[in-house]
Amino acid sequence: MSGLFAMQRANGDWFALDDRGRFRVPLFSSRQGGMLARAADWGMRLFEPVALDRRALGELVPLGGAGETDFWLVDAPFTSLGRGRLIDRAELSLLVREAA
Repeated sequence: MSGLFAMQRANGDWFALDDRGRFRVPLFSSRQGGMLARAADWGMRLFEPVALDRRALGELVPLGGAGETDFWLVDAPFTSLGRGRLIDRAELSLLVREAA
């Protein structure tokens, strides 16, 4: 995998879905995947795909890894943000380091 992308607004806010009281941040394996998801979901129109790096991961995951945030690797961004798989914080950190 060459990298992961999450959706971010110009003001720095990150896109997340409410998943029964927890935040679920959709991740994409390409910038194009993020753009396709944005085209299919009106709630994402103000967001752009941004490469997930250590800085971005630090913003999304509080110090110590605590929080109410889950990460979801989206398989089919154009059809549904619900199709994908859960990525735990350890695996996400490893993927971000490998991409760097």
